Amino acid sequence: MTTPVSLSLPTRRRLLRGALLAAVPYALLPDPPAGAQTQAVDYRPAEWQPATAANYTAADRPTSHPVDRVVIHVTQTEFAKTLTVFQNPRKRVSAHYVVRSADGHVAQCVRESDIAWHAGNWDVNTRSVGIEHEGWVDRPASFTDALYERSARLTASVCERYGIPRDRAHIIGHYEVPGTDHTDPGPNWDWARYLRLVNGA
Repeated sequence: MTTPVSLSLPTRRRLLRGALLAAVPYALLPDPPAGAQTQAVDYRPAEWQPATAANYTAADRPTSHPVDRVVIHVTQTEFAKTLTVFQNPRKRVSAHYVVRSADGHVAQCVRESDIAWHAGNWDVNTRSVGIEHEGWVDRPASFTDALYERSARLTASVCERYGIPRDRAHIIGHYEVPGTDHTDPGPNWDWARYLRLVNGA
């Protein structure tokens, strides 16, 4: 003979309280308790697509290293393939962010507090945020309006967080990194337009 199980049904008050909480905008909810998992991204519109830990250096920036540069890159391959490369421990490369060409969607792959391996120069890596852009240096059509606009918002946000001046001395191309043999973002990247968008963001 089985003993009947007592089911505790939610009260009307509990149901109403749950419905009210569901209607509260996320931004108005209290902060999670200490130790609770927080949002993974540093830039709210980004999607978290983590690089493997073998492809970057864990750090505590800006406490461990000042952050005073943004380095602009072009992937020379598709968005999804770039994410796959960053997730492959044999590749030994990563960037903090990747921006998709078609719609400007942003993926974050490395926390800004950590050192991404994107510039090919350790000193520049330690003090910069690297942003990859889906595209090809010889195909200007890959630099869409959406890519420029969303990337500029991201760069403006990074500059605001770290007090980086929004100018060409501090927002540089990969080709400007000392010792590099890279040419990206290439001659088709519209720097004047990009800096105008960054400053207007």
